[in-house]
Amino acid sequence: MLPVAEGCSGGDIKSENTCGTAIEVGSVWPAVLQKRLGMNSTQPLAGILTLEKNAAKQYWAKSPSSRQMCFNRDLRDYLSPRGLAKAFYTSHSMSYRAAVDQLNAMAPELYTGSGQPRRKFSLSEIRVLLDALGNPHHRFPSVLIAGTNGKGSTAATLASILTASGLRTGLYTSPHLARANERIRMDHVEIEDDAFAALYFRVHDAARQLALDGRLPQLPSYFEILTTQAFLYFAEARAEIAVLEVGMGGRLDATNIVDPLLSVVTDVSLDHTEWLGSTIAAITREKAGILRRGGTLITLPQHPEANQILGEVAAELDVRGVTAAPYMPTIGSAAAGLYSVEALGSVIQVDSPLTGAHQHRNLALAIAAAVELAGKHGYAITPESIADGIRNTRWPARFERIHKGGMDWILDVAHNPAGAWALRAGLNSIRNPEAPGSGEAERPRTLIFSCLRDKPVAEMAQILFPLFEQVILAPIHSARAAAVDELLAAAKATGTPALAAESVAQALELAEQQVREQGRESGLIVVSGSVYLVGEARTLLLTGTGVQP
Repeated sequence: MLPVAEGCSGGDIKSENTCGTAIEVGSVWPAVLQKRLGMNSTQPLAGILTLEKNAAKQYWAKSPSSRQMCFNRDLRDYLSPRGLAKAFYTSHSMSYRAAVDQLNAMAPELYTGSGQPRRKFSLSEIRVLLDALGNPHHRFPSVLIAGTNGKGSTAATLASILTASGLRTGLYTSPHLARANERIRMDHVEIEDDAFAALYFRVHDAARQLALDGRLPQLPSYFEILTTQAFLYFAEARAEIAVLEVGMGGRLDATNIVDPLLSVVTDVSLDHTEWLGSTIAAITREKAGILRRGGTLITLPQHPEANQILGEVAAELDVRGVTAAPYMPTIGSAAAGLYSVEALGSVIQVDSPLTGAHQHRNLALAIAAAVELAGKHGYAITPESIADGIRNTRWPARFERIHKGGMDWILDVAHNPAGAWALRAGLNSIRNPEAPGSGEAERPRTLIFSCLRDKPVAEMAQILFPLFEQVILAPIHSARAAAVDELLAAAKATGTPALAAESVAQALELAEQQVREQGRESGLIVVSGSVYLVGEARTLLLTGTGVQP
């Protein structure tokens, strides 16, 4: 294939050879391809389209005036659906940066623009894609974890336990804080950039061909592509087990295509109500979709409506229920963050970097899953490896404390009311004015906050804002971001002074500046409300930008 002639733009064809014709597509997808490929009309095409040899000859048989690249007419007339186009990528276009750019260009699954139909979720599409790629999800056993809050912490802890047990363990979580690689890990280590890019384009090409062949009605979503990448990575890295965090809901989530050894359901509360239902019962039924007939459910007693639905679905499917209650600390025993539980016939010390009383439930679920894998599935997990795995868990931005620029920063991804209450409890636990010499009660407190517009902004503000002397509202890079005016109105309703920053970096600087203007050298600054916000703030703090040294 010869390269497109210099000056070729907008898809004009200027060269021919015996192998076919290379066409460089211009700034937007041609309309004839938009419908078939399910692409946005303003989304650029990365790469080069290669026409089949016979189609190219037919094309070049036309007169020069008719040979202009008019995809709306010519490709419809001269290319069969099965031979419409095949993707060919240069080494540049297959780079990690290109892969990430293409992923980021996709419209978020949960965002619907004005006048656009809402995406319809179904397992049938990812099933077709995985089948074309050899069904990699059949090549490793898995544990599937659903819930509203705590599923990521539970997944990270369980994966750490399995890694400490000497098992080659995959971990798939969402969303990410800074880089998409964070979602796909093997034994604590993120997937490398080159591997990420190679898998992305492999999945992308397979999906595009399926769409061109009419086997897929649309290209896969952002989450479906990443999920497929993860499955391929785990299969080809010979994972002995993978821990998979459900993205949203459960029943129609792409991760639910697997047949898990265990189904774990963490705490259920109201979130994503537009998609999952407006009641705890409706949301729980969606999450109970990860249960399998004759399978095993691990959970804890929680909201009565959630308990009721989980019990009903488990009974319908003849699911064996396992409670994680034996692995909860006794009342008052975890005051210092450390406590002991009995597991696999021994007493183990629970010493997790994940702080807060709400994490006790997530840790209990992870321990219960590890015990079940050891006792019922023969995995070589020991009391020692459980304790080691808990201690070595890595799961940042969950009440994470960073000391920087003389300030104490707390980063927490609380993004719904349940998470806000957990953060509030954690903040109250460190506010102890009676502690000798602590000075905690006198330290100024500032909150940097933002959230998505589909979250109950006013409710989250009522939970968190009164704890702070000042709230700084920061913009976030998301099509679903709440408007600044809405955030300011929510702050005003709580009586908490608030101001809007122009960027996350400016919000960090303003927070420090206000502490110092009070003549203080130290203050407590909390960043919360959105994964987008916390991820960007964390990067700025750890790289030393946006804050004073």
